[in-house]
Amino acid sequence: MFDVNVHEIYHDAKNKGKKEYNRLKSKGLSGHLSSLDGILKDIEIVGTAYLGTYEIPLKKVVGTYYHSRRMTFSKSFLPLESEHSEFGSKWSALCKAHLTEGIRDPIKVYEYMNFYYVVEGNKRVSVLKYYDAVNVRAEITRLIPKFDSEDDNIVLYYAFMGFFKVTKIINIWLSKPYRYKRLLNYLENYNPETKDENTKYEFFLKEVYMPFRRIYLDGGGEELPITTGDAFLLYARLYGISDVLDKEHVKTIMPNLIKECSRYGEQDEPEILTTTGDMDRVAFFDAISSFIAPKNIKVGFVYARTIERSGWTYSHELGRQYIESTFGDRITTGYIEEVPEDASAYDTIKDFAAEGYDVVFTTSEVYRKATLKCAMEMPKVKFFNCSGNRPYVHMTNYFGRTYEPRFLTGIIAGALTKTGIVGYAATDPNPEVISCINAFAQGMKMTNPDSKLLVTWTGEWNNPKVTTDLCQEMINRGADLISNKNLMVPRDVTLKYGVYSMLCDIDPVTQKAKNYLASPIWKWGRFYEKIISSILNGSYQRMISSDSDGQKLINFWWGMESGVIDLYAAEDKLPPDTMKLIKLMKRLIITDQFHPFAGPIMDRDGEIRVFEDEVLSAEAILTMDWYVDNVEIVD
Repeated sequence: MFDVNVHEIYHDAKNKGKKEYNRLKSKGLSGHLSSLDGILKDIEIVGTAYLGTYEIPLKKVVGTYYHSRRMTFSKSFLPLESEHSEFGSKWSALCKAHLTEGIRDPIKVYEYMNFYYVVEGNKRVSVLKYYDAVNVRAEITRLIPKFDSEDDNIVLYYAFMGFFKVTKIINIWLSKPYRYKRLLNYLENYNPETKDENTKYEFFLKEVYMPFRRIYLDGGGEELPITTGDAFLLYARLYGISDVLDKEHVKTIMPNLIKECSRYGEQDEPEILTTTGDMDRVAFFDAISSFIAPKNIKVGFVYARTIERSGWTYSHELGRQYIESTFGDRITTGYIEEVPEDASAYDTIKDFAAEGYDVVFTTSEVYRKATLKCAMEMPKVKFFNCSGNRPYVHMTNYFGRTYEPRFLTGIIAGALTKTGIVGYAATDPNPEVISCINAFAQGMKMTNPDSKLLVTWTGEWNNPKVTTDLCQEMINRGADLISNKNLMVPRDVTLKYGVYSMLCDIDPVTQKAKNYLASPIWKWGRFYEKIISSILNGSYQRMISSDSDGQKLINFWWGMESGVIDLYAAEDKLPPDTMKLIKLMKRLIITDQFHPFAGPIMDRDGEIRVFEDEVLSAEAILTMDWYVDNVEIVD
């Protein structure tokens, strides 16, 4: 049926195998196939499990089980024996069968650490690999290594086995253990309407994951330093998992998704810009370059609450007004209020951005996902999200080092508390909030080493009743000062800064806030002025560009030295010596002579987190997930 000479094909396959063998040998490496019995020589296997028959990717079939078989193949399963040998004759016969009717019988393999080693069917694998086949059917027996919490590879493998136990999906490999749990959470809510007899996981694999995989690999995903599973998880985080994959939509967004995935690996950590001087240096070089900057731009602001009802929104509105007056006719600004804090935010933000905006600032972390989706689909618009999280290729993050003024308010709290107990109402335990709690607690210890900070979670940003009820519980536990409580603060302070939270002391009789003592304050106008100026002079565009790999990941994370974040203190209500200490510590922080997270610092479990003469890095603060030893979480 096919006019082919299988002996010539074998001759070609053997020559390629010889070349590969010689190339590896010349580098001092083994040119033969790997064998599992050699790999397992010093490995403790605690169990085996027969998984059944699955279609597996040939690229994951990396060796044979028996050491004796490895000598007849090159490293990538190409034959090395003479074409006149029995081996050569059988290989040629299998080649002919593949070309005429296909290789149908499944091979038998051992799976170890998500790779496959052939027990029966080595020559079938060799033929299929020669023809660059993608998959092969295989009967799989799993070899389970002993768990070792110190071995990252084994921890990851056990997470993979846990995922398989629930889903029976063998095709998805993720690069981090926690990502399996995240994917399972998505799949818990995946309930497709189908009459298919297969399980929902089989349906998901067939109708969602595998079509995504084909589009991703066709778009160049195989060249990226992450797994296809990692890429799908990023997609699912943004768009969820529909019953059946919308292939046309995925094809549309795939080029930009691949750009994001290219920066998804650990080796591509964001560049954290901690001073405004970073931008000034780039601006200087742009001034002497031929880079063409825009003459004027339209800038939009997305607010979660109304300007009248929310101190947080009002503080950003003050920033918008400031840049409008500062830049004059070089910019046009606009804003939208009460944007939904759910999935519908995406449509609202996208419609707003489509009104001709060149730059859009979304002023709440709750819009992080919606902002990224818009940014990927509207690459000509520069999107910024106000949060301390990891930025993306299409979306820059901006925030302030709020832990610095929180440290100063902690000093005040420690100095003024009579009970030694201070309450702290916080939204939820994300790294930015945790770093503020810990800095506050560190400040308390500076003036009151035996003080204790009670922390309770509100679960939301702007519900005064919830906050008041939780603060009352902390008052009942002995707290005589409360921090981060949403309050109607003195109007002159609100009008000037847009203050949204305060440290206040409690009247022992009424058990209500008596004096508003201190609060971190934002000067968003200065923040926005720096960013807009960098866009107008071209330094932002140069900053995010990369000569080799595309756009950089940028996180603007400025502190008190930049003037974008500060401390409001009611000097008439604070002891003079306390104010003197606050002013001194503020000056030391601004001039980088003191750091709130300078060691030694011990956590609640007695573990030293920061050693003496050490200071926590920016990366460690931005990913903080532990509490200092004088913090107590109130359930």
